[in-house]
This record gives sequence, C-alpha cells and structure tokens, in this order.
Amino acid sequence: MRLEDLNPAQRKAAQTISGPVLILAGAGTGKTRVITTRICHLLSKGVRPDSILAVTFTNKAANEMRERVGSMVAKAKASKLTISTFHSLCVRILRRDIERLGYKHNFTIYTQSEQSGLMKRIIVKCAAHGEKLDADTAISLLSRQRNKGIPADPNPQALINDVGREYHRQMKLLNAVDFDDLLTLAEKLLRDFPDVAAAWQARYDHIMVDEFQDTNRLQMDLLRRLTGPHRNICVVGDDDQSIYGFRGAEISNILEFERHFPNPTVVTLEENYRSTNPILNTANGVIRNNRERRPKKLWSAREGAEPVRLISMPGDKEEAEFIVEEIELLKGREQLQFDDFALLFRTNSQIRPFEENMRRRKIPYRIIGGRSFFDRREIKDALAWLHLMVNRSDDVNLLRVINTPPRGIGESVIEAVLETSAARKEPISTTLENEGFTASLSARSRSAVASFTAFMREWQDRLTGQYPEMSAYLKALLDAIEYIPWLKRQCKDPEEEAQREKAIFELLESMKERNIRSETDLIDFLASVGLDDDRDSGDELEKQKGVSLITVHASKGLEFPVVYIPGFEEGIFPHKRSADEGTKDEERRLLYVAITRAMKRLTITYCGSRLKWGDRQPTQPSTFLRELDRNWVQPHTWEEIRRAPVSVDEAKSGFNALRDLLKRNAT
Repeated sequence: MRLEDLNPAQRKAAQTISGPVLILAGAGTGKTRVITTRICHLLSKGVRPDSILAVTFTNKAANEMRERVGSMVAKAKASKLTISTFHSLCVRILRRDIERLGYKHNFTIYTQSEQSGLMKRIIVKCAAHGEKLDADTAISLLSRQRNKGIPADPNPQALINDVGREYHRQMKLLNAVDFDDLLTLAEKLLRDFPDVAAAWQARYDHIMVDEFQDTNRLQMDLLRRLTGPHRNICVVGDDDQSIYGFRGAEISNILEFERHFPNPTVVTLEENYRSTNPILNTANGVIRNNRERRPKKLWSAREGAEPVRLISMPGDKEEAEFIVEEIELLKGREQLQFDDFALLFRTNSQIRPFEENMRRRKIPYRIIGGRSFFDRREIKDALAWLHLMVNRSDDVNLLRVINTPPRGIGESVIEAVLETSAARKEPISTTLENEGFTASLSARSRSAVASFTAFMREWQDRLTGQYPEMSAYLKALLDAIEYIPWLKRQCKDPEEEAQREKAIFELLESMKERNIRSETDLIDFLASVGLDDDRDSGDELEKQKGVSLITVHASKGLEFPVVYIPGFEEGIFPHKRSADEGTKDEERRLLYVAITRAMKRLTITYCGSRLKWGDRQPTQPSTFLRELDRNWVQPHTWEEIRRAPVSVDEAKSGFNALRDLLKRNAT
C-alpha cells in the first residue's frame, strides 16, 4: 500500500509522525490500511524498526497487522517491529524487572482454570459458616477492582475483601500472576521505578495503539508511562464504537485525549468503503443523538442502493419464520451464499427461535459471540436425561446425569464403575446393577447407587403411556430430581437464574411445538439435535459455513452483505438495564455498530408481542425507533409484505436460480 493509494484524510493520518496523533476512524473507513501504511512510512523516513511499538487487543489482530506489514516491507525490518497485545507487552516488561516487585524472574501466568481452582480453595478457607461466594464472581469483582479502581465491596470486612487479600498473598507466594496482574504489575513497575520507565521510553520512539476506544483506565496509565519526552504516540479508534463499558473500557480516554497528551493532531476518517449511503445515513442519524462524542459523519462515494427496511411483526414466531424464509428466498433469487447473511442480536436469549427455524429448514448457520441454545449446560443436562431414558446403554449421558443433581455417588465410585465396565465390556448401567460390583462399595455408596438405578428403571417404565406428550414427561422428571432448584443454587445472580430457568421452559415449549408425543418421536427429536451438534463440533469459526447468528458485541469488526436486526423493542434494544444503569448512550453506540455491519441491505424488525413464560405479552417498539431518519428508512408491516405481488424481475431471477439448481443437480 502506497501513500498515493490513500484518500486525503488517510494520507494525512499516515504522514503525521511527530507528536501525539488521534485518528478518529469511523466504521469501515480503512483504519487497518492507515495503520500499516503509517508503519511503512515511518520505516521509509529512517525510523529504526526496533523503536516502533504497535499495540492492539487480540492476538488475531496483532498477527494480521504483522502479516500485512510483512508483505509491504523487507522481512528483516518487519521482524524487528514490536506488534503485540497489551498483555504480551506487559509480559516483556515484567520478565525484565519483576524482581523489583518481590517476585522471581521465572513467574508463572495462571490460566483461568488455575485461577478459579485457587479461588475456590481460598473461599473455603476464608468463609464463615453459612457464608457463600462463587469463585468466578469473586474473580470478576477483583478484576473490576484492579482495572476500574472500583472497590469489590465498600465494606472492608466483606468476605470478598478478605478473599482478595488472601488471593493476592497466595499468588505472590506461588510466584504466579494472572492476566489482570500483568497490567497492574507492569504499570506499578513503570510508576515506582523511574529508571525502568526511562529504559522503555528510550526503546520505543513511536507508539501506535489500535482500537483505542476499548482501553481502560489502567491501560491509559500504562501508555502514559511508556510515552517518552518525544510524545510520539498515535492512537486509532472511534468513540462511536465504544461498546465495552461493562468490561471496563473508558470512553473518556478517547474523548479527553488532549488532557493526557496536549495539542494533538486530530484526523477524522469519514469516507466509508463498506456500506451504502442509506445504511450510513441511518447510522449517522442515530449516533448524533449522543451528546458526549466527537463529531463525524460517515459517507460513501457510491450512489444508489435501496433504503433500510423497518418491519413491524405481529409476534416473535412470525418474525423468526419471516426472516429465515426470506434468507432462503434471497439466497436462491440473488445468487448469494448463506455466509452473506447475518442476524445481529442484542442478547443471546433471542437466538433460539431463529436457530430452530434454520435447523428445521436445514439451513447451515454458525453462532458467534454466544452459545447455541442446545449447547447450554441446562439444555445438555435435560437432553442427557432423555437420551438415557431411551437408551440405558448410553454411557456418556449416564455419566453426565449421575450426579446432576448430586446424589452421593462419589468420584471413587465412578472411577471404579468405569474400570469394571471396561473390563467386562458392558454398559455402565449394567455394572451399576451387578451385585458383585455393588458388594465392593461402602454401605452409603451402595445405597446411593441402588437409589439411582431404581430411579432410572422407574422413569424408563413411565416413558410409555402415562403422559400426553414428551414435554410433560420431561417436566415431571426434572421436578422429581429437583433440577431447577439445584440449578438456581449454582447461579451467580437472579438474572442468570431467570435465564437458565427460561431456557428449560423454552425447551419444553419447543417439544410441544414439534408435537413430540411418543418414544419414537422423542428418538427422532434427539437424533436431529445430535446430528446438528455433530456438524458443528470441532470446527474452527473460520471453517464453519452458513448464516451468522451473532451478538452485536461480537460483531464489531465484521461485515456482511445482508444484515437483519430483530427484536428492536424497548427492554431488548435498548436493554432493560440501560435505564437503571445510565448506559443509554452505550446502547445507542451498540445500535450504531449493528447498523454499520451491513454492506448492501439492512432490515430492522420489531414485534407487537412476545411469548414469555408461556404467556403472550405486548411489547413496545424501541425508543430508538424515532431516531431512524425516514429519508433513508422505509417502514413496512408484516401483513403488507406478505400480500405484496412478486415483481417481474423477482420472478425472473427466482426462475433462473431454480434452473441453475436443476442444472447443477443433473450434472
């Protein structure tokens, strides 16, 4: 990439290499092109490659930047550049001087599971009788404390504070650090030891930071201490795409950049190379309602294109069916691939009906930034019980449910039954009922095993005849094991409790909708779920094909020719928490991100009612609806679209698509 290939704003951003520079890169304005060209320009001006530092947030982004620069300059130069994540940079800093903080040079970086294991042991040690604290919740609170400077609990005597002190003490004794420690300790090292800071400032003459809107307070402090007297720091970001406040990102870092680095050169990139003008003007109309932002207006040199559609739906069932049917229709009519389509959701809980419709129509899909409904722990548990009821020889699902909920069958018993069943080459259920095996157990374990096997036999006998449909059978089974109360006790907060209980309820409703009444129906249902899961298992995201079902948070940085944003209702988008937490501006930025993922066609839908807990409840359109510019947004109703006649062009393209399909099948 040459400077001549850039537009005027991009060229100015790449050529300005002295002093602080703030590049405001709107969505789709070619920021990666600017960053890599700027690095090449620095090298062409004689800047030593080992004095250039480029920092980003993910290893993937760092690798892509490294590869792109490597294709533009000599390999010898490219290999000397430091292109890394914040955490990788901090590891370098700590490896050199961590002894000054009382650690040994060969410290260990704890994984999430190692961190969680230590936290569980500390909670057991610190908690008084009756006190409870979830390990993952404790880790999250302590992380927020370190990254945002917010106390884990204002009460100094609170359990979390005792746990936090003991956690840090033990981590230091173990000569171990976690991911948050990498940042906090590196910043402390630079802050407390001026000679260490001076050495790193002397090493890097030019610092560049990508996705600057995602930095938190701690990362900003780190950058300030790394930047030397030359003040050659260039940050690239977009305050309108600052959507990670819940992770600690501080939008003030980009809004108040001048306070940290006075008199910067500010370059705004507004020419968009991704989307049509109707899409861009819709995004501009929404985001201008945020007061705390740096002014920018996206535009495209391309003219024409159809307006954004805003469709009111009677209910969530019609919404899911309409979108999935239209995707199937457009793919054939306009010679598109399923990969060209994306559905963007504000919350994971919206995905299920769309996923079910796609499974039913055999449309391939991939879930990004969320879990498949059928991958949820509670759904896997419920389905495991059903699998076991129709097949007692199913060892995998038996092992999943044997202690779900716990029934006093310990790990030693499970190890013994695995060894015995393997030696005898028989199913685990058979071994559990073998008197020779159970005689070797303690009286307590023997009783627990007998109770479990009797329960299995009883509910397998009930599978036929007693219940009008299989959903009633599953509900009765889950009630018998007191699954929901046990599941709720595992949750971190009431919101998680409600989500998990709702997922079970939706599984039962789904079984009702599919009219699963017999054991044969149930076997077919379980087989269809299993086949779909097998299709996705083990595939890397890049290798998966199909329609993208994706949360808005996970969509940043991605683009799709055809995008749908369903659930444009109050309480969903914006999320119901936003009013209480004062995060309406961030919700609006999320909508801006969602809109700007669309390249050619965008459809936004909202429903008049939704099914919640078996009751149909009325819904209200999103308050953001009135911010959609009607010069670029065309309102429709579901009824009028269904009644609209097919145009000649649509009929012709549909016929051509059908003809091509028949030709391919004939060859």
